[in-house]
Amino acid sequence: MAATAVVACTGFVGAGLSGSTAFGLPAPTPTASHDITVTKAGGNRLSVHAGSAIPRDTADRVAKVALSSGREIADEASGKVATTSLTTSLASLKDYRSLNPDTVLARVATTQHAAETVGAASIAADQRAAVALQAAQKKAAADRAAAQAKADAARQAAANTPAGAQATAKALMASQYGWGSDQYGCLVSLWSKESGWNYKAYNPSGATGIPQALPGSKMASVASDWSTNATTQVIWGLTYISGSYGTPCAAWSHSQSVNWY
Repeated sequence: MAATAVVACTGFVGAGLSGSTAFGLPAPTPTASHDITVTKAGGNRLSVHAGSAIPRDTADRVAKVALSSGREIADEASGKVATTSLTTSLASLKDYRSLNPDTVLARVATTQHAAETVGAASIAADQRAAVALQAAQKKAAADRAAAQAKADAARQAAANTPAGAQATAKALMASQYGWGSDQYGCLVSLWSKESGWNYKAYNPSGATGIPQALPGSKMASVASDWSTNATTQVIWGLTYISGSYGTPCAAWSHSQSVNWY
């Protein structure tokens, strides 16, 4: 009975058979430059296996690269995404020198696929983290701005009270004009008569605010918030008194004499 050859090819086209084997059957003569292993498959059949198409040094080289780059990706992704598939693949290459080159290449391919998957997931996680960080920073900035606005509003509300306006006036009188407590007393009396130190005070004549500027829009020479800011009104009023009367006591004396200043 003629022998039947079962050929398992890896990386080459085919093989011819000639000569004699240790089994007393025809020996293989490969058409490629790779070694051929012949084993008895049962009955009169031969199993002819091609040797690896991958050189040993090539398999070792790609395994080293796969291990190095794979470990780097696994380290980078650790704690961000699951890396089990990659670490398992890397472990399978640990003893690559003892493995058949074809097996090494197959495991390298598996490791490469796992590394690409884990790497992509790690990048996506980084992107999500960056977006979350940006959102958190934006919220924090908005919270700080809101807190600052609230604090500013509270300070302004305090400054707009009669007591707050008087404190502002006393400080400005000393620092800007060198006026002492006697002049401050005159100013308190003057503006208590004019407006009660109420920044919202309004007279039908058009006189407005703590100093009763006529019209109120004159105080825009200091700042545009003259209708809502007692400090702006105090600054304008002190400037007016200094320029028109020289001192608050002189202005108060004039007011007592003619009922206006």
